[in-house]
This record gives sequence, C-alpha cells and structure tokens, in this order.
Amino acid sequence: MAVAPLNRYPLWKYLLILAVIAVIGLYTLPNLYPDIPAIQVSHSSGTLDASTLPTLQRALQKQGIRVQGEDQENNRILLRFANTEQQLQAFEVSKEALDGRHIVALNLATSVPGWLRVIGATPMNLGLDLRGGVHFLLQVDMKAAGAKAINNYAASFRVNLREAKIRRFAATHAGNEARVRFRDAASRDAGLDVLREEYGNELDFSEEESRDGFYLVAKINEETLREIQSLAIQQNIQTLRNRVNELGVAEPVIQQQGAERIVVQLPGVQDTAQAKEILGATATVEFRMVNEQSDPFEADETGRIPPGSILYYERDNKNPILLKREVMLTGDSIINANSGFDENGLPAVIITLDGKGASRFSKVTAENIKKLMAVVFIDNKTVLINRDGKQIRKTVKSEEVVSVARIQEQLGKRFQIEGLDSTHEALKLALLLRAGALAAPVEIVEERTVGPSLGQQNIDLGRKSIIIGFLLVMVFMVVYYRMFGIAADLALAANLVLIIGIMSLIPGATLTLPGIAGIVLTVGMAVDANVLIFERVREELRNGNSPQASIQAGYSKALSTIADANVTTLIAAVVLFIFGTGPIKGFAVTLSIGIVCSMFTAIMGTRALVNLYYGSRKSPKLAV
Repeated sequence: MAVAPLNRYPLWKYLLILAVIAVIGLYTLPNLYPDIPAIQVSHSSGTLDASTLPTLQRALQKQGIRVQGEDQENNRILLRFANTEQQLQAFEVSKEALDGRHIVALNLATSVPGWLRVIGATPMNLGLDLRGGVHFLLQVDMKAAGAKAINNYAASFRVNLREAKIRRFAATHAGNEARVRFRDAASRDAGLDVLREEYGNELDFSEEESRDGFYLVAKINEETLREIQSLAIQQNIQTLRNRVNELGVAEPVIQQQGAERIVVQLPGVQDTAQAKEILGATATVEFRMVNEQSDPFEADETGRIPPGSILYYERDNKNPILLKREVMLTGDSIINANSGFDENGLPAVIITLDGKGASRFSKVTAENIKKLMAVVFIDNKTVLINRDGKQIRKTVKSEEVVSVARIQEQLGKRFQIEGLDSTHEALKLALLLRAGALAAPVEIVEERTVGPSLGQQNIDLGRKSIIIGFLLVMVFMVVYYRMFGIAADLALAANLVLIIGIMSLIPGATLTLPGIAGIVLTVGMAVDANVLIFERVREELRNGNSPQASIQAGYSKALSTIADANVTTLIAAVVLFIFGTGPIKGFAVTLSIGIVCSMFTAIMGTRALVNLYYGSRKSPKLAV
C-alpha cells in the first residue's frame, strides 16, 4: 500500500508568508501611538519666516506652557502638548504673539516615532466619528449656477455677432434666459443662424417682437442645464478641497451628497470659525475698463445706464462709476495670489496669471494704455431675514469697486491689486483666489461638532467590541477544533494585523464606526473557511483515510467552496463601495480588505502552520 505524500511547504513559501505578515505588521505599529493635542502654524503667503518658531518658543516659555514636541516641514509648524488645556492656552498665546498674516489652527498630531515616519508608516486615517472634528452640509445654489451660465452665454453672443459683422444689437440676460435685441427682422434672422450654429445643441432659441425691436430669446435646454449643474458640483468640490488644503487640515472628507449638496468633514479641527468663513465664501474679482465718456452721477440720478455699461459704486466714498460690460479678466485665470503691501505700505494682493490669462491681459492693457481700469470685488454672503415671523436664509451678492487705476504700461503675468480695507481682507482674498472661485454659491445648512472625547469613546467601544468578538471566536475554535483551532486563531490574529496594516497603507482609506463594524464582521467570517476545511478533514478521517491524506483532501476539496463564498461577498462589498456614500463606503472598505486577508490567512496561513506541525510525521494523530 502506497504511503500518502507528506504535507510540506518549501522553505520559500514559509518565508513569503512571514515576510508579508512582518512587512504589513510593521505598518500596523503606528496605530499603537495615540494622537495628541497640537497647534498648527502656517503663513498666508505659503512661506514661513525663520523667526516664527523662535518667536513662538519665547512666547510659550514666558507663559509657562511646555511644548512636548515640535516639527517644521512643508512650511508648517506643528507644536504638540500634553493635554487639551495646554493646547488651548498655547493657541491664544500664539495668536497674540504672531501677526495677522499667520494662520494658527487647533489640531491633533500623531506621536509616531520618527523612524517609522521615515519609511512612510503612518496611522490609519480616522473618520470624524472617531477622531472628533466638524461636519458641514453645504447646499449648492443651482439657480445661481444657471444664471452664471446664462451670463457667460450673453457675453459670448456679443463676440460671435461682432465676428459675424452683425451690428446694432444689445445682448442682456435675466433669470434663466438671454435676450438679444435687433433693429430689424433681417438682422435677427442672421443672428439666429450664427448663434444656432454655435450653440444649437446647448440652447433653445425663440423669436419675439415688440415696439422697441426684434428679440432673440435663448434658454438653456434641460440636458445642458443638468450638465452645468453637475459640473458646478464637481468644481465646487475641487475648490473646497483646495481651500481645506490652505487651512492645513489632514485627511478631510469632501464628497457629493444627493444632487445639490456637499458633505465636508474636517477631522481634528476644533476651531470652526475660520473653516466656516472660508468654506462658504465665494469672493472673486473681475477686471473691467471704465467708461470715461459718460457721466456716472447722471446715470445714478436718472437710472439711465449707457448701452454696454454697468453702474457700480466705489468702496471708499461710495461714488458711482460706470464700467464697461465686457470683462477683461476674471479670477478663473489666477494661478497664485499672495497678500503683501504696496509702495505706500497699504494692504495689497500680488496676482500671478496663467498663460492664457496673461496673454489676454497683456493684449488688453496694451490696447488701453492711459485709460482707467477698475477691479471689482464680488462677494456672496448668506444672511438671515425675518419673513412672516420666520427666519429665512438669503444669499446677498455684493459688488464694489476696490481699485481704479490708470494703465501706465502693458501689464503681464504678475501685478497687484490695491485699495483693500485691511490686512485681514487681503489675506482672505489671496486665499480665496489661490483656491479658486466656487462655480455656484454654497450655504451651510447643517453643522455638527464631534469632540475629541466623544471620538475617543467611540474608539474605545470599537476596540472593546473587536477584542470581545476576537476572544470569543478564539475560545470556540480551540475548544471545538483543538490544535487545528489554535492554528486558526493564530491566522485570525494575523488577519487583524493585515487589515489594520493595509488600511494604514492606503492613502485614501478612512476608518469610521461602520468600518469597525466591518472588522468585527470579518473576525467572525474569517474562521468560516477554516471551519469548512476542518470539517472536511474530520469527514475524510471518518471515511478511513490516513491523517496526511485527510489534511490534503480537506484543504484541496474545500477550496472551491471557500472561493465561491468569499468572491460573492466581495462582489457585494465592491458594489456597496461604488454606490454607497460616507459610512457605507467605510464599511465596504474594511469588509473587502478583510475578505481578501482572510482568504490569505485561512488557506495559506493555517495550511503552513498545520504542515509545519504535522507535515513531517508519517501517521500523526490529528487533534481536530
């Protein structure tokens, strides 16, 4: 009778399994080091002065506040403290010690040793419910997005009709439609042919007639409007990400919720005032030429605005001023903006344009030397008004001229905006221009704050649930499957290490409470494969097979069943991740990683341990 082949792994397989667990286990270590209270200091210009850190150290030492650790990298200073009380004291002292151009923010910092950070080992990103921080729900003004698009279309109409040599027309916009007035029907028909050829797939055109002329009315069609609104959401999300980066928040969550809302979660942030101001702001600038041929005071008194002009008011003395309707340059062309001071020591913003914007601005300023140019500051603010005894939020658009200057020479890629009220306004405007303008105004409709203590409580409860579930499963496996159960328990421990290590390695992965639920579920599911294998081994032994043959058959015959069960669960987890949002995604991520890791540990890990213990024996007595 032939002897059953021994169950042995080659040496390289053992080394491969150990290497995978050891390497990923190394990246699990940072999660053993807790976050500690800290303050983060950065500069509005993006570059910190060498004297900033010594200034902070002297101010904190004078107040008797001890710094536990300090880091200076990426033009940010991070100071760590023993507790939240010292952190708050240091926050106030730092704001007083530094000038208004420095940004001081409360945060939580990792205590991971430097040698781990050198190899890129960092803790898992913790969600808002675990780390604490603030949650904002933003409503995007879709009507404003449509109105902005109509405004752009009306401006484009003027260019298209002039290029087609069509004269004597006036293009305006109101609400959701753009109107072009012509002197006669022939001009209107010619204009319709030009505009329909250019915008026929985007706009619906109709014709009207009245006493003062022949009108062409353009409205955005439904398909184009949906596309505009979708792009507005996506652009707002990108702009908000840029603004959050300016605030220096680590691991923010910014994602779409529904058709018109955006969720912003800022873990670790405790001071929400600046975050609210920056997230909801829609400030930008426009550069327009001044209409020097008409009298602005007469236009203000009579209400008769010359064709092709818009009436604005200057900021300082509120004098009226007529600007040409055509915009020379918008904030969209700005790639960098830093606050500074002009030659008179007054606040200013230094602007750098992209290539296209610089080329256009250079051409326009060259054609208008010795003429007046104005900078229009545009800001949208949400205010509360009383209407029928109810508080209603309303967006108020503010447009004012902050600077009027005569163009002395051709301007290029770099220039400055003057006439700002304060250093704070210059700092804010520079930040908003660097981050980009929102495609449509947003309103904060919900705000929640999760304190660090509540987040820590969630972590403690989640850890306790994992430990209890882990221990109960371990006890069951040892009692029911004895030596094979011990192998399953060791594989289960390795499985947890792999899940945490992989979560730490994936840059975008964030652990939330539902994610912890996914880990707890994985702990139970991870031993399913081993149960199938061990029961198959028992069955083979009852059928009279030798111990070595039973081990071989148990693992080989149960493999297809294990694979089918795990793959179907993995498909469900992937679908949850693709179509889910927020907490559902967190659950799907940990579940998916857990399934893959359990396949590795349950099949290869336990087989390696069983082979190592029983593989060299010809007729072992199996403890299963």
